[in-house]
Amino acid sequence: MVSAQDVKKLRDKTGAGMMDCKKALIEANGNFEKAIDYLRKKGQKVSAARADKDTAEGSVFIQTNADNTAGTIIALSCETDFVAKTEDFQNLGQQIVDVACANQVSDIEALLALSIDNLSIREKITSLIGKVGEKITISACKSLRSSVVVTYLHGSKLGVLAGMEGAQGNEVVEAGQDVAMQIAAMNPLAIDKDGIDTAVIERELAVGKELARNEGKPEAMLEKIAQGRLNKFFKENTLLPQAFVKDNAVTIAQYLKGVAPNLTVTAFERVAIGS
Repeated sequence: MVSAQDVKKLRDKTGAGMMDCKKALIEANGNFEKAIDYLRKKGQKVSAARADKDTAEGSVFIQTNADNTAGTIIALSCETDFVAKTEDFQNLGQQIVDVACANQVSDIEALLALSIDNLSIREKITSLIGKVGEKITISACKSLRSSVVVTYLHGSKLGVLAGMEGAQGNEVVEAGQDVAMQIAAMNPLAIDKDGIDTAVIERELAVGKELARNEGKPEAMLEKIAQGRLNKFFKENTLLPQAFVKDNAVTIAQYLKGVAPNLTVTAFERVAIGS
């Protein structure tokens, strides 16, 4: 006979539904460990059956350590927004990002091997898959360290970590949040031109020359014109030279220097569901 207490204990351990837990205990003749294995196998079967499904929905989760010098952002993806909004999904996402932040991991496979309540994160996800009947994956995991790490979450599907250096204090946190919002809105490719891949630069120069040539500009002027267009590309697509969205009269770099002379952004991570 399976007791209600045992069913609740198994549910608390695995997160599976009450009826699934009861069935697992019956199948395992009351053996708790075998019941856990049964639920894992059920999740694995569902996971295998839905391996080719798209996971374009989900939520982004962000966490920092106690002194805001390290942060982690993850994307937990699933098939439908309905599942993404469930308490079980949200709780698991928060548990995963807490573990990821505590261990400062950026590798998804390494994160899946870490544990929550004596189960690996991979096993916890598999268990939830068995419960909700949908494919669930960690689609992104990014961590960074800095003197001040600031977070910004836009709704539940877009998040940013920004690493600030050169000053500390409440004004730096407020400025960092402005910068994180800028990153969310403008999606810059890098902090400045030094972070842009040389292949991208070469392509932009080639395109700039071809456009100038098609406009009938003199051949001797093509290089200079292309360089001018490249500089515009840097200004629009890298963070520090971008016009500050709250005050287009200044760049992000100028805005930060107005807060503190040496304040700057040294790193950022932007994670969005479905991207």
